[in-house]
Parts: sequence; structure tokens; C-alpha cells
Amino acid sequence: MPIKFLSIILSLFAVSVAAQDTTMVVSDALSDSLPQDLELPIYFDEALAYLDTTECTSDTIITELPDSVYKQRLQALPFVIEVPYNEVVRRYILRYVKHSPRQLASLQRKAQYYFPIFEDILAKHGLPFELCYLPVIESALNPQAHSPMGAAGLWQFMPATGKKYGLEINSLIDERMDPIRSTEAACRFIKALYSVFGDWNLVIAAYNCGPGNVNKAIHRAGGKRDFWSIYPFLPRETRGYLPIFIAASYAMNYADVHGICPAPIEYSMVTDTIITTDRQHFKQIAANLDISIDELRRLNPQYAHDIIPGGKAYALCLPIQHSGAYIDSIQQILAYQANELIHNRRAEIDLMQRTSIHGGYTVNGVTYYKIKSGDTLSGIAAKFRVSVKQLKAWNGLKSDVIRAGKTLKIGRV
Repeated sequence: MPIKFLSIILSLFAVSVAAQDTTMVVSDALSDSLPQDLELPIYFDEALAYLDTTECTSDTIITELPDSVYKQRLQALPFVIEVPYNEVVRRYILRYVKHSPRQLASLQRKAQYYFPIFEDILAKHGLPFELCYLPVIESALNPQAHSPMGAAGLWQFMPATGKKYGLEINSLIDERMDPIRSTEAACRFIKALYSVFGDWNLVIAAYNCGPGNVNKAIHRAGGKRDFWSIYPFLPRETRGYLPIFIAASYAMNYADVHGICPAPIEYSMVTDTIITTDRQHFKQIAANLDISIDELRRLNPQYAHDIIPGGKAYALCLPIQHSGAYIDSIQQILAYQANELIHNRRAEIDLMQRTSIHGGYTVNGVTYYKIKSGDTLSGIAAKFRVSVKQLKAWNGLKSDVIRAGKTLKIGRV
């Protein structure tokens, strides 16, 4: 389902009925908790990262409209999820269409690439298509977005949650940044939240702040189970989360009637995904297919060191015009500088793959492991496929005695 741009005729009709001004009445509790300085998501300005939006925002219509127009347009969206209108929503709508037309034009263009991916997977899971707008507000459709708290990717998974829902995260690969794999994980997570709350607005809130905080807010609201009743009791950031979601839904669907068009295409929009079990480096692919490493990185942001690990099925996304050549040239690709890029680095690549599996972590190229209760030096050596002698040398150990809570150095990656 592509982004729906509803007709200007509907907009004009809405304006004609706007004389009967229907400004929303907001409860005293809600009014008291309205944020005074509205903040858009932290990645919002990064929406401009790749795209020149100068031409398509030159005719932006910045006139503020009556509340009845925004309300009717929202009601006309073909959504299952309720998208109510009130003062908070209105202010966020204006942040998009009045104050940030360049960012919105950039998001429009990115959505033409990512939304078909989201919609296919949402349909497979039987979820509402309008959940496409979650990654708009989570990451500004930037698959490489990282938050200061450690969340990453289009859907902004924390490492523990990502792993819980089947994403591979280690020194070589971070599937939180894989558009397909992360969307699959997000759908499973959202379905789990819906099984708890049974209300899409509460699910959206819980996606932001966690189910525990939503349950606390429900309790403090005397058991009421709708977003606007628990609004004053939610964390400050989450109070704006559903309104931003509603505003983004409005802005992405009605950008055209505000004079905002999608930014120009500046990179490949038509791609093909190839499944490979071969370990390979982006340099091998780029040199043989006449494609830049930057383009490979943009299409495959999950590979942290330009290396597809191999050993099991991994996805390689290519511009569609290169997919046939890749299949025809695979042996030539794998042979290109194989010793330098793959074979002579096999030991360190294997170590990177094992690091997160066994609870290790890497800092400045050095892998560390925090000793757990019951660990032995020989057991740790077996996990990381090194020798006890090496562990002792790397850590200055004189005996095999180790203590839980201490940290071991496990070579370099």
C-alpha cells in the first residue's frame, strides 16, 4: 500500500465546513500537562542527510487551518488505529507542515523506498499498515540511527530487546539496522504488546516507554485504559509520542495539499535481495560490479565492518541492475583479494562473531569478557576458541584461578 495522498477536493470541502469552528476541548488535567516546548524526535533533522529538498519545498503553503480541517482530514485516513485530534496533535502537525517542510519532503522520498518493505511485512503479520509511521518518528527513516541510550536502527531496538526478538547483534553484524529483519522483529514485539493492552494507542505508548510504565500510568489513572486518560501519568517523552505519531500520519498523507512534494531521487530506489552463505567483503563486490562501497553500505547498513560473515544465510541488497552480474560473477568476486580481505583475517572475524554470543564486548578493537559465577579459564578459552596459555598471557595470569566479576581480555579484533 503506497502512501495515500488524498484529493485536494476533500481538503477544499473541509475548508468550506470550517466556518463551524470545532476547537477541541481539552480536559484540565491534559491542559496542565501539555508540553510548553514541543520537541520532535532526536533524528528529525537527520532526515535531510541525503536529500536536496530545495525545489520541492519552494511552494510550501504555511497557512494555519481551522481545527475542523485537521480533524476531518485525520478522520478520512483509512486507519484501524484511532487518530484523535486535539491541541497537542495540532501543535505537532504545525511542526511538520509549517516549520519543517524540508525534513518532511525528505521523509516523503525515503518513505517511497522503505514503506513497501514495511507494508509487506505488516500485512504478513496481520497488523495495521499505519504502523509504518512508527519508524518515521523513531528514526526519521534512517536505518543507521543510534540513540544516546543505545537503541539503533529504523525501529530503534535496544540490544537486549533486539536479541529477544531474534536479531543477530555482534561485532560484525547488527540486524537492528537491517530493514527487513528489524521490521520482522518489530512486528513480533508489537503483537506481544497488543496481546497485553488490546488498544493500539496504548501499544504505541508502550513501544516508546515500555509496558511497565504504561501499566503504572493505568494504575495511577484509577484503572482507566485509554491514552488520554493516562496521559498526565506517562513519562514526559511518551506524552508526546502518540501525538507525534498522529501528526506524522497527517503530514505524510497531506504534504501535497500543503505544497510539499517528495524530494528528488538521489540514489537507487529499485533493489533486489540476494541470499548468500559466502563470507565476503564489500571491497570484493564493489571492485567487480562497478558499484561504490558507500552504496553497498547504504543498502546493507547491518554489516558493521563491510563484511558479510557467511557460514549461514545472510541477505545482500543490491541495485536491481547489479543483481544479475553478482550472480554471474560470484566466483570471481569471492576470489578477488581473498587472502588480504578474508582468509588472513579469518581468526579475528571468527572472534568477532563469537564475542556477543558468549557475552563479550569490544572496545577499541579489544574484546573483553566479564567472568561469571561457575566459569573456568579452560571453559572461557573453549568459548572463544583460544588457548588457556593465550588467556594467561593476555591477562598476566600466573595460575588458572579466576574470580567472578573480573574482566578478561580476549585478544584483539
